[in-house]
Amino acid sequence: MLRNNFIFWGAILGGFAVAIGAFGAHALKDWLISIGQVETFQTASKYHFYHTFSIILMGVLLHLNIGNFAKRRKTLTWAANLHLFGTLIFSGTLYLLCLTNIKWLGAITPIGGTLLIIGWVLFAISALGKK
Repeated sequence: MLRNNFIFWGAILGGFAVAIGAFGAHALKDWLISIGQVETFQTASKYHFYHTFSIILMGVLLHLNIGNFAKRRKTLTWAANLHLFGTLIFSGTLYLLCLTNIKWLGAITPIGGTLLIIGWVLFAISALGKK
């Protein structure tokens, strides 16, 4: 069932990526310009969307249970979890920074980025299929 959860959460994150991106482009546009955070918001939005697709892809690979990925299910599951939580922390802290202009939130963002990087490494390892 966990593999279906990744597809579900990826789809939910994708819907939020569109909604938050539209909200930022329209309702928050003047605010983001006034505090100089347009690029920060765009970075959060891009990484949010990119990792939505990686989470869905990993969920599909877990669902299909084929090839090397079948041999490394735990590694692939860890990778998907890291992308899920990394996206929430990385993009979430940047979104909050843009909404509140509380600068110290940017200090938390690298934790999410680190989780995303480790997730990509584990995704690559899972493709090798060695135990």
